[in-house]
Amino acid sequence: MTLSIVILAAGQGKRMHSDVPKPLHALAGKPMFTRVLETAQQLDPEQILVVYSKGLKAFQNAASPHTITWVEQPEQLGTGHAVLQALDHIPETHQVLVLYADVPLVKATALTRLVSQASRSGLAVLSTHLDDPFGFGRIVRDEGKVVGIVEEKDANDSQRLITEINTGMMAVSAQLLKAYLPQLSNENAQQEYYLTDVISMAASENILVQSCVEPEPTCVQGVNDKQQLAKLERFYQCAYAQKLLDSGVTLFDPQRFDCRGSLEVGRDVTIDVGVVFEGEVVIGDGCHIGAYAVIKNVVIANGVKVKPYSHIEGAEIGDNVEIGPFARVREGTQLAPNCKLGNFVETKKAHLGAGTKVSHLSYIGDATLGDRVNIGAGTITCNYDGVHKHATAIGSGAFVGSNTALIAPVSIGAHATIAAGSVITESVPDNVLAIARGRQVLVESD
Repeated sequence: MTLSIVILAAGQGKRMHSDVPKPLHALAGKPMFTRVLETAQQLDPEQILVVYSKGLKAFQNAASPHTITWVEQPEQLGTGHAVLQALDHIPETHQVLVLYADVPLVKATALTRLVSQASRSGLAVLSTHLDDPFGFGRIVRDEGKVVGIVEEKDANDSQRLITEINTGMMAVSAQLLKAYLPQLSNENAQQEYYLTDVISMAASENILVQSCVEPEPTCVQGVNDKQQLAKLERFYQCAYAQKLLDSGVTLFDPQRFDCRGSLEVGRDVTIDVGVVFEGEVVIGDGCHIGAYAVIKNVVIANGVKVKPYSHIEGAEIGDNVEIGPFARVREGTQLAPNCKLGNFVETKKAHLGAGTKVSHLSYIGDATLGDRVNIGAGTITCNYDGVHKHATAIGSGAFVGSNTALIAPVSIGAHATIAAGSVITESVPDNVLAIARGRQVLVESD
């Protein structure tokens, strides 16, 4: 049976206390809605429909580049009403999987089982067991068969003792939805049209309702407030850390680890506490990442040492490079093997040759440095004239003394030496000493 997936994303999220629609709040660096959408795509559906109430442009940005059918729900009258808005877009021959944009950690394997069960009977719900089910709809059974779902506010005392709860996710034939949804009533404590009422409707007609149980409750937990979001964030990060530990990575403290993207790690890698990875990061063999470093969209080769509190983004780092502490490596930086960037060094669009050293307190931007260049403390490539950016080129083996300003565009020749405190405004040939500073004057006091 052809599959259509409906993602419900119209909730107001009042408990988030935010102007951002609840499903667009991030978990591990990615909107919850995007995570649900990517999981849905793994089932290879014929179409995905998203029911929203506001913030369409933001949802479209979070959905890019996926093809989505957008369905507006102007009034939030319940989950059944939300699915009803999408029903006109779904052929009667399709199977429908209903997901929630604020349940970000649901697994594709669980949804595949759910869809498979529904294909045999026409309707299946995803459930889980909680030690404390307060606030959740309970799965009601009669001689083992699912006969309905009762919400917390509508449950009696005996029903509140049930520990099997409804996650809200279900797979059901479009034919059944088209028959049942127009019959829904809002005569309940919340005066909403519950999607879950189709369960009792089906059961009353002797349609077998399957229950697919998820053994890990956190994977099907929804987010209603920032506290729940933080709980899921830590669950996700601990699970990610466990995978790294299982693969041989040394984590000094798995509880203080954060990956907000993808991380590919080689052998014998050590990661200290408080490190944050964002975007796509690749780390080679034998690397050490120091405490509280932030690394985003970076490829790191083998034997690299990133010292504490360094920030690296959009860079390529060669073998046996040392960075930091407190270094900032910005977009477009390429560091060849055996380079060294010391404390309080900043680079941007800088290509440094093998063995080049910028040991401390310098800014190297829009620059190309050859091999074995030594940059003294306080050196600046002055790359911006207020309108345009300009490039600096420094040849191999050059020595630039401390507190030097290189006014781009300018080039320094191979094995040239720049005297400390110089302001270089013209290119310097190979193998010469350049001095560009005022002569020292001594004035005796009266």
